[in-house]
Amino acid sequence: MKEAAGEANMTVITIVLIAIVLAVGTVIVTNLMNSTSNSSACTACGGYWKGGKCQISETNAAELDYSSCKGSK
Repeated sequence: MKEAAGEANMTVITIVLIAIVLAVGTVIVTNLMNSTSNSSACTACGGYWKGGKCQISETNAAELDYSSCKGSK
């Protein structure tokens, strides 16, 4: 009986660990995809991505309006 209970506990622990890894992986991949999408839309509009913003040039750090290049979501 003790062996069966131990195996059940290990199964539960394994399932919980898989769920945690899946949740963390989903958050990381989602953020990476959003960042890549924003960066490519900025580049398509003629700017460049720096510091989390779409910029025109280093001397003029004005934020570009690149929402039209993002497409509809």
